[in-house]
Amino acid sequence: MTVIDPFMDLRNAIDEMSAGDVDGAQYISHQTQTNTRLDLQRKTRAGIPEMIHAERKQPEEVIRSLVALADTNGRAIASRCPDITIELARARLTDSYDVTVHEIARLVVVAQHHTPVQQTGGRVGVLSAGSSDAPIATEAVVIAGEMGCSVFEARDVGVAGLHRLVEPLGRMVAAQVDVIVVAAGMDGALPSVVAGLVAVPVIGLPTSVGYGAGGEGTAALLAMLQTCAPGLVVVNIDNGVGAGSTAALFANRVAAARRADQRA
Repeated sequence: MTVIDPFMDLRNAIDEMSAGDVDGAQYISHQTQTNTRLDLQRKTRAGIPEMIHAERKQPEEVIRSLVALADTNGRAIASRCPDITIELARARLTDSYDVTVHEIARLVVVAQHHTPVQQTGGRVGVLSAGSSDAPIATEAVVIAGEMGCSVFEARDVGVAGLHRLVEPLGRMVAAQVDVIVVAAGMDGALPSVVAGLVAVPVIGLPTSVGYGAGGEGTAALLAMLQTCAPGLVVVNIDNGVGAGSTAALFANRVAAARRADQRA
């Protein structure tokens, strides 16, 4: 397996700037016309592409960032996009790029024409307990897919009707998924149930769905953290991007090991 030095690009940039090349760090970061610095090499260095959290950014800045990332890396992602940002992306970018809008997750993917995702062979399962959890679960689905994984998804399989879980979980086990993301609000019980049934890592994704005390996701988060089922790890409330990217990291490493075994 090739060992990648995570600091090589940084050292090269510092050396070039020390030698008088003030542009030496441009291949590491790109500064747009405002204050955003894009990490253009994040995917190469860390395995996770640079993404734009658009919720509190000006729409124009999000569009510039999407263009810079797509022009450099072929594909670009913006999450938590307000309606005005989605409308602007469609209006400004559709003629020059492939623009995919995942409405339920408020997520926009911009790609150069004929620039598909490079498949890694990683396999990720994503379960959501209730239909209200689907927007956050969809973030995980899209991000894992953009990182090259095949994604197997099932919705509305929570513990209120646990029989609904049997068939989709069986399909994921049969597909030999490498990791499963489980999104749940309310009492957050489903990830613990799944972790007690499968022999792969489970990522608990608490969502801000519920009633009264703890109803903004706190109860689900604490229930997942207090699980008695080993093999369950937990991301923050509504962090579908974090769950999807972490799941893809797991799956892509396993896929690389499978390829190495096949070559041996």
